[in-house]
Amino acid sequence: VASVVLLTSLGVGARRYVTGEFVSLGSNLLIVFPGKTETTGMSPFLTGAPHDLTLDDAEAIVRRVRQARRVAPVILGGATAQYGGRRRDAGVWGATSDMQEVRKIKLGAGRYLPAGEAARGQPVCVIGAKIRQELFGAASPLGEILRLGDERFRVIGVMASRGMSMGVDLDEMVHVPVSRAMKMFNKTSLFRVLVEISSHEEISAARESVIDLMKQRHQGDEDVTVWTQDSVLATFSRILALLTAALAGIAGISLTVAGVGIMNVMLVSVAERTREIGLLKAVGVTGRQVVAAFLVEAAILSTAGGVAGLGAAFGLTRLLRAIYPTFPARAPGWAVVAAIGVSLGVGLLFGALPARRASRLDPIAALARR
Repeated sequence: VASVVLLTSLGVGARRYVTGEFVSLGSNLLIVFPGKTETTGMSPFLTGAPHDLTLDDAEAIVRRVRQARRVAPVILGGATAQYGGRRRDAGVWGATSDMQEVRKIKLGAGRYLPAGEAARGQPVCVIGAKIRQELFGAASPLGEILRLGDERFRVIGVMASRGMSMGVDLDEMVHVPVSRAMKMFNKTSLFRVLVEISSHEEISAARESVIDLMKQRHQGDEDVTVWTQDSVLATFSRILALLTAALAGIAGISLTVAGVGIMNVMLVSVAERTREIGLLKAVGVTGRQVVAAFLVEAAILSTAGGVAGLGAAFGLTRLLRAIYPTFPARAPGWAVVAAIGVSLGVGLLFGALPARRASRLDPIAALARR
């Protein structure tokens, strides 16, 4: 029981964690990236895009997709960040001012990238909390010059600490204007375009509008893929649901082993209480009553074990949350009920054979212990 409940807690916790990570990306989000997802005889893959996904494409989405509230083009890269005599590797995120609202970025100091920087690309940057701590220490970084590779940027803001998101440590990122990042990494195509939609009901229509617009701009080629948060999250949820069920099934094998143990205990009990059973039957106790007595004993035994298992599982789950506070491991109600129910069922099932054996004993032979 402890194994079943603990492993289902891990599975459900993983689903909640992934859901939380996607929610942190922003609400009502479309993710546009170059290349078309196609399916071959073996597996889906992403084809190369004949046309770049450009800043002009992102601007066209703003102007012509009526459901789009904000559009945030993205470029990702890496560079050595240096200030004074200190240096460290940093992720560089090319973005625009809309990224702050799309990704719900909070600032610890200063301001985010100014509006209108998609085209101009001023040499300004916003740094993560870990970059600030390791390169600037206790000093204020605002207004200081940070070198990224061969480029120099003036620090205008510091992001509040946010930790890991989708496998990326956001505190180790430096945000710069997207056009500046494209020049810096010699890129002609955007990595992604994040499109925030006005309402959840308009996501499907907005997705079709974005695909149609990109086909018009790319000479009729449908060479972009548009994902919605719901579709990606649904895929992850299905995978994790199957994983949770598999974990519960594997742990459920232990209940079968426990059932065999209960059966052995009850068989020994029948052997040790042969005279008692014979006396009961001699004074008129029926076979059904003997069966019921042994089944109740088996049920009490298995239920007590189930309750002890629940206590152990809850304790281990609480310990896990204390060690990893960001991982929302909690025992689902259905797992608790199912574990106790299956535990009781196992006791009754495996107690049936000893009970039937006890009920069939001949009173005289039982009293003589034969």
